[in-house]
Amino acid sequence: MNLIPDSPSTAELFFDYVQNSPQHVFAKFNGRELTANELHHLVQDTVRQLRDLGIESGDRVAYMLDNNLDLIVLIFSLMLIGSIQIPINTKLRNDSLKFIVSHCEAKLILAEKSYQPILTPLVSPQLSDKIIYRHSQHSFQWHNPKHDRSTVVVEDGVLGADDVQFILYTSGTTGEPKGVLVTDRMLRAAADACAQTSSASANDRFLLWEPLFHIGALQILPLVLLKHISLILVSTFSASQFWECVRSERVTKIHFLGGILQILLRQPAKDDRNHSCQIAWGGGAPTHVAKAFEQRFGIEVRENYGMTEASSLTSINTDGHKGSVGHVAPYFKVKIVSESGTRVGNSQTGEILVRAKQDGLITPGYFNNPEATQRAIRNGWLHTGDLGAIDSDNYLYYRGRLKECIRRKGENISGWEIERVI
Repeated sequence: MNLIPDSPSTAELFFDYVQNSPQHVFAKFNGRELTANELHHLVQDTVRQLRDLGIESGDRVAYMLDNNLDLIVLIFSLMLIGSIQIPINTKLRNDSLKFIVSHCEAKLILAEKSYQPILTPLVSPQLSDKIIYRHSQHSFQWHNPKHDRSTVVVEDGVLGADDVQFILYTSGTTGEPKGVLVTDRMLRAAADACAQTSSASANDRFLLWEPLFHIGALQILPLVLLKHISLILVSTFSASQFWECVRSERVTKIHFLGGILQILLRQPAKDDRNHSCQIAWGGGAPTHVAKAFEQRFGIEVRENYGMTEASSLTSINTDGHKGSVGHVAPYFKVKIVSESGTRVGNSQTGEILVRAKQDGLITPGYFNNPEATQRAIRNGWLHTGDLGAIDSDNYLYYRGRLKECIRRKGENISGWEIERVI
């Protein structure tokens, strides 16, 4: 079974996209539209600049950047070079941030100028020389007249399907942050599952409020290449401005993470059904919340389940079955086991274990953390640490964490992080 083939890679999808749809709007941010053609030119310029800085295929490049069009350009530029990207959570401070900056062993770090006071005390003098700060739009991009824009800047085959493309540090529930290795194949599988569960089609307009250091946002970028949707990118989630943005930008699909629907339901009623949005999809929608959201806003809610380590989405919920997170995605097998490791019966609760039907869809492991890798992946099965059940109709249900964590605006906050602050 080869549901997510070796090619076309995300880089190949990018070149097909810019060649065949040069005027398509990839994304809009703060009133500015970024077309495929413009994105291509900016990526070429940025690739050359990064190469002038000595960045090559396989180098690790970290960035601590806010949502903006420059960041989209940077992500594709690093992708085409074949560098390993390390997006850093911009909300992190103190020990968590210090740990990641040191642990990831980046050759270069790009960060917003506003984060300089936060980063400076945490990095060594040697590491501070590797940081480039973004002062304003395009401030780490320029056009070198010595280069010819018409030349090809990327060799074929820089990044293989199972080469690591991202290291995504997750808080999880306990312990230090772990860097999940995410391959090109995993990213394309995530985008494919997103396309199915959101019923994505050409001319859809997706609101992208998630930060681009999160798999929930990164997985949407290849979706533009696959389905020719357009992204309405915002700098951050704002409950008070959410619906105005949905209405004014004619958004058709929205993604949610745990707690987001509840926050939106608490907003004052105002033109609740005056919008073009059809589907809200994501994780963290208890039955009563999903029904209340559908009734009030007239938007179908589709809840899914997944984790970064398993190509983001383990289940696909196209029929909006309430209380369930849908059926297991075609690329995976799932079994529910007891504490002793034996499979439980229908509708009985146990730990969710995930196995790929195709090689390369479960993470190769955690960066520089073989012990955590061995604990998580045993005999080919990913032990998620999540509780769930499967009923007689093969619907999967999420029942919580084995070890609970705190979520804030859709993000996990571990006990280890809290202990470092208290």
